[in-house]
Amino acid sequence: MRIAMVYASADGSTAEIADRIAERLREHGHDASARPVRSVLTVGDVDAVVLGSAVHGRQWLDDATAFVNTNRQALHQRPLWTFSVGMPDALPRPFRKMARTEETGIIDQLGDLQPCGHQLFSGVVKPSQFPLASRVFLRLAGGRYGDFRDWPAIDRWAAAIADHFNLS
Repeated sequence: MRIAMVYASADGSTAEIADRIAERLREHGHDASARPVRSVLTVGDVDAVVLGSAVHGRQWLDDATAFVNTNRQALHQRPLWTFSVGMPDALPRPFRKMARTEETGIIDQLGDLQPCGHQLFSGVVKPSQFPLASRVFLRLAGGRYGDFRDWPAIDRWAAAIADHFNLS
């Protein structure tokens, strides 16, 4: 199965997650490679698409949204999985649940596309990603910086996508 692993990444965390998903799909016997959305003109030559984006301001990056709009018809014609990379696990516990609600808004952004599955992952959160006021607010609210990627969860999600085709 030829699977396009396409992503929009701001600081590299989403790109590394996309690479990991593509690697796991290859381990399950699929032809998969991760590529940034800017380098993908069409998805017409693949059997399925996995599309991911970093989340800024509770929205996918503009490149990811543009990719969806440009390829909407082709995405309707093949299985599609989507994932988002945000910072819920960097937030204090009372705010994590609220941050995870951004997933619904992301799905709504896809409009009439119905992914086979969507997953929200936490990424790497660095002070350099925020203006000074946001850094101060995050720290005062009890937020943390660090690498919050849950690699076993990412691997399980990729395996579930692979299994979808292996069981078909």
